[in-house]
Amino acid sequence: MKGRLSHIFTNILEQGINHFKGGSYHLDCSVSVTIYINEVVRRSTWLMRGLIKILLLQRRIRPVFIAPNVYLKNTRMIKFSRGVTLEHGVIIDGLSRIGVELGANVKIGPYSIIRSTGVYSNIGEGVRIGANSGIDAFAFIGAAGGVYIGNNVIMGQHVSFHAEEHIYDKVNILIREQGVTRKGITIGDDCWIGANVTILDGSHIGKGCVIGACSLVNGHIPEYSVAAGVPARVVKSRRITLTNNEA
Repeated sequence: MKGRLSHIFTNILEQGINHFKGGSYHLDCSVSVTIYINEVVRRSTWLMRGLIKILLLQRRIRPVFIAPNVYLKNTRMIKFSRGVTLEHGVIIDGLSRIGVELGANVKIGPYSIIRSTGVYSNIGEGVRIGANSGIDAFAFIGAAGGVYIGNNVIMGQHVSFHAEEHIYDKVNILIREQGVTRKGITIGDDCWIGANVTILDGSHIGKGCVIGACSLVNGHIPEYSVAAGVPARVVKSRRITLTNNEA
């Protein structure tokens, strides 16, 4: 009887998640109901915090999950879609030309920072992260030149984006006084960015790419490529795997 009740509860919870996320999500039946109940309570607290915070700061209602110690600055320039999760210690500054836009079900990991503007004399472009994309703990998105991340992109811990480069040509002028260049960073849909990857200004990662852990991306990575190294180089193409499987 206990096992049957557990199965019923898991099914109900699974259906609720799928209804909220608008997708197909499956729970592991080997996990105890107690763990799931604790998680439901925790997430419900985050949801209530998110509803209240967005209502107070933006005068709108959005089902957003906000953990403790999240700091939002210039919130009128931050756009939240349904189901966004901001974990412990996340910092987001919306000050930028296009703002910060987080798509449906986007997840920002603990102690990650999203910042587009370093100085008020030259505000940055902004950030757009597509639906169902997630970035893990201790990430940094510096989006002065614009960072555009597609749908269904998964990223590991300590990933960093730097969409701006300092000019340093003149030795008789301080580097900080020589200005910057901004080209922006783009990541296509369905990519996997490994832990500790650094992505520099002007980089473009095509759809379906895999970037190996600890890589430095500074350029163009073609669609469906697997790239790794410092600087990152294409080591193989996923298109070959797809072709072989189809054959």
